[in-house]
Amino acid sequence: MRVILAEDSTLLREGLVRLLAEEGHEVLAAVGDAEALLAAVAAQQPDVVVADVRMPPTHTDEGLRAALEIRRRRPDVKVLVLSQYVEKKYATELMSENIEGVGYLLKDRVAQVGDFLDALERVGAGGTAFDPEVVRQLLARTSHADPLAQLTGREREVLERMAQGMANASIAQALHVSQSAVEKHVNALFDKLALSHTTGYSRRVLAVLRYLGS
Repeated sequence: MRVILAEDSTLLREGLVRLLAEEGHEVLAAVGDAEALLAAVAAQQPDVVVADVRMPPTHTDEGLRAALEIRRRRPDVKVLVLSQYVEKKYATELMSENIEGVGYLLKDRVAQVGDFLDALERVGAGGTAFDPEVVRQLLARTSHADPLAQLTGREREVLERMAQGMANASIAQALHVSQSAVEKHVNALFDKLALSHTTGYSRRVLAVLRYLGS
């Protein structure tokens, strides 16, 4: 994949550049602020942007704002956002529209190289990748929501992993059940969320948005 990196920590930025190169990805640019990120995306043709939420000059949400702007200008460009902490406001904003080709990972996850590369691959392929801790904290505020209250415990577990971006096979492995069992749970939760007959949109994406945004 063709990747543009935006991270103000020189050490982390250079480490990611080396890692991605070793994995066969092409790093088109590696920059340290949001303005340079937007300029690099305008000048290049990246498949994926990996951006820190907080970057100069204020170290608040410059990276996130740039990521959202890239999504608006170039919906074909996938975005994987990195954050030091779970910032619910920023995660929710990133998820507020179509979450296909979007990811949100904690920086601690980057140290787990396999998890980071898996998330990058999923996002690059048009899927989603949300850090389990991000999902857990967002779900804590939606546990009372209706019709989500209709879901069984197992259906909520399946939907939580869908929110992380897992495919059915990965969910089955994580929950130690068969893939056919996962498919039954997915179909059941689609029914309960009134998504069974939805056309023109990804039902998985709509289910996740409903779960996280209620």
